[in-house]
Amino acid sequence: MSFQQGLSGLNAAAKNLDVIGNNVANTNTVGFKGAQAQFADVFANSLAGAGGNAVGIGTTVSAVLPTLGQGNINVSANPLDIAVNGQGFFRMSSNGTASFTRNGQFQLNKDGYIVNGSGAHLTGYPVGPGGTIVAASPADLQVSRADLPPTQTTQTTVNANLDS
Repeated sequence: MSFQQGLSGLNAAAKNLDVIGNNVANTNTVGFKGAQAQFADVFANSLAGAGGNAVGIGTTVSAVLPTLGQGNINVSANPLDIAVNGQGFFRMSSNGTASFTRNGQFQLNKDGYIVNGSGAHLTGYPVGPGGTIVAASPADLQVSRADLPPTQTTQTTVNANLDS
């Protein structure tokens, strides 16, 4: 019995080292959220129900939970790199399937959609006529690459200081 208890402790410690190793390996990965192993006691059970108050017979990893603390926000040369300051996620869409990420490294694809490195589209609320936000369901965000039509200037304002 004591051999199994020690073995369960070694197995739990090995799984905890896997979690720690994953955290260290992804230290500089943009948007990565670390994890923490949660442990639980293992108790003996018997068919007669007599093992309910027995001493534990080992340990196990009950869950691996993400640590969702705020990371560092870094400046980049890409104007489409954005960050979430505080709580929240970017909503992505890949063939109609929604997913969420904290990684804000985006670029434009050939069709003008804002995408991440995996090709998933960034979603948001579309803008209607006059610049009003249409708060229906989120849609894939697309930046038009078309030239804006020229318009004639109709009014200007000049503020200047003249020599006396």
